[in-house]
Amino acid sequence: MLHRVAPSLRRALASSTAPLRGARLPDPLLPSPHAQWRRCASAAASASSSSLPPPPPSPPQGPSRHGGGGSSTSSLNPAEVAKFASIAETWWDSQGPFKPLHLMNPARLSFIRSTLCRHFRRDPYSAKPLEGLKLIDVGCGGGILSEASDPTTASIEYCCTTAEDLVKENRQFDAVISLEVIEHVDNPLEFCKSLSALTVPNGATVLSTINRSMRAYATAIIGAEYILRLLPIGTHEWSKLVTPEELVLALQRASISVEEMSGFVYNPFTQGWSLSDDISINYIAYGVKRSETPSTISQ
Repeated sequence: MLHRVAPSLRRALASSTAPLRGARLPDPLLPSPHAQWRRCASAAASASSSSLPPPPPSPPQGPSRHGGGGSSTSSLNPAEVAKFASIAETWWDSQGPFKPLHLMNPARLSFIRSTLCRHFRRDPYSAKPLEGLKLIDVGCGGGILSEASDPTTASIEYCCTTAEDLVKENRQFDAVISLEVIEHVDNPLEFCKSLSALTVPNGATVLSTINRSMRAYATAIIGAEYILRLLPIGTHEWSKLVTPEELVLALQRASISVEEMSGFVYNPFTQGWSLSDDISINYIAYGVKRSETPSTISQ
């Protein structure tokens, strides 16, 4: 179910280097009770009150989508933070606004366990495959993913801060994970550079997000938010979504080489998610940090 990124995708060129707006907290990462977890959560909330679907989107126009270059003090967007803050009390309601994340946990854990165990040459069938590694889940939200892996929460340390502030503290981790976050940050390129700076040389980075495709617009926005009401209206904005090509390019500019990518497919009958070669809607990517480090936050 996992597949290598095609060379054409790795070589994808994009004219825009700008940002996405806002920072949303997705879930945390994976396993091992003794792996050190540090997660940076920011809240959010207050979805759009409109009950009518937005009009069909127009593709972003190159540079205008990503705004100006240069680094910012924080990739957080106040509007996105407020959006999720208003529903922060429902993180652990498996039938609430974050139900899709609860349902997606097994598939995401499967990809993360597979890629990280391969990267660090660990046995994926051992009880604690990532024991001894320092891991961070940037934008972990309520801790859905991590706490599903370690119910005792003994190995989990929550930290309410930003990736940029952790970079300034010279923090580094063996693996950096950020799921369903980049489509909510203010500057995706600088956010990727911050994730890179948090990753040790030859360390691993894992990101997941939603593709900016018409199929994603129809299913993840119109279907999930306006028809099925699986998510609060306004959770995602189509123009802020990131295509696989854009993600690969941003990570390349941040000295991270994408090695593997997989899609997520939802089965409405079983209400379950599975890994797939189809990356047209939800997808997840694993990359390796090269030895050289890009400049990140201006001091």
